[in-house]
Amino acid sequence: MTKKNQTLGEFIIENQTEFEYSTGELSKLINAIRLAAKVVNHEVNKAGLVDILGQAGETNIQGENQQKLDVLANEKFIQTLTKREIVCGIASEEEDSFVSINSQDEKHQNKYVVLIDPLDGSSNIDVNVSVGTIFSIYRRITPVGTPVTLEDFLQPGKNQVAAGYIIYGTSTMLVYTTGHGVNGFTLNPAIGTFYLSHPNMQFPETGKIYSVNEGNYVHFPQGVKDYIKYCQKEEGNRPYTSRYIGSLVSDFHRNMIKGGIYMYPKSSVASNGKLRLLYECNPMALLAEQASGKASDGYQRILDIQPTELHQRVPFFCGSKKMVEKAEEFMKA
Repeated sequence: MTKKNQTLGEFIIENQTEFEYSTGELSKLINAIRLAAKVVNHEVNKAGLVDILGQAGETNIQGENQQKLDVLANEKFIQTLTKREIVCGIASEEEDSFVSINSQDEKHQNKYVVLIDPLDGSSNIDVNVSVGTIFSIYRRITPVGTPVTLEDFLQPGKNQVAAGYIIYGTSTMLVYTTGHGVNGFTLNPAIGTFYLSHPNMQFPETGKIYSVNEGNYVHFPQGVKDYIKYCQKEEGNRPYTSRYIGSLVSDFHRNMIKGGIYMYPKSSVASNGKLRLLYECNPMALLAEQASGKASDGYQRILDIQPTELHQRVPFFCGSKKMVEKAEEFMKA
């Protein structure tokens, strides 16, 4: 029984019996993510006061310029999860390869791996626009007691046991699912506690917002161009409103509350799109489906895709179910 304004800690304890493997380990893991989120939130909120704005002078494995806060958020999440010895491996969008973690007391006894985008939308940091963290949790598939391998991370999204995001905006929220609906918790900065503020979050079946970088319109496939024209046509409850922040967490969060579709299709300059399957698309797809929405690459369910590499990119259509289905119609046509 979810009660509005209960703390995240109370909520985790009360609902941990819903987990298929209820040993308390996953609860500890969610708690560790909560702690790291508070640390990163503190850094994000003072970004203009200390020298952590701007580029770090490095590029990540994706070939993208790293922001200083990218590096800091990555360090904080990896440190927090490693020190608490509750995961056996971590993969980050900012790291070339995965990190294997050996528990000091019991060798490789932990059962979960975490995949993380430490700071989504980091190009928005310098202009004080909302950014976020995205996380995804799987049970390892290699034997407990051995080091993790790449196989533990290359699992289809339908195998996720939990996923969520933290949005650092006008308020800081942690939104997550363990396969039993989606719940949102807002941070009270005065006492550093997350409270349940958005129980049982749901995408409206349809909406009036489409979110896509229309600056890339000329490079999009014809199906996407046709769908955008459909969104702009004055007919029925259209035209829709165009809203694009450029931070997946922020765009997804708004569309889940208000109803809408987010699109990052493939294009003539990005043949597989831009978003990473493991760090962005899979966790958001699980959240969408748990909130009565839909997530697709334009043709098939995101959660059914078998990953082949750690930093694989896929096209992404996600949001209110009827809007995603209509976009798929145009893609197939």
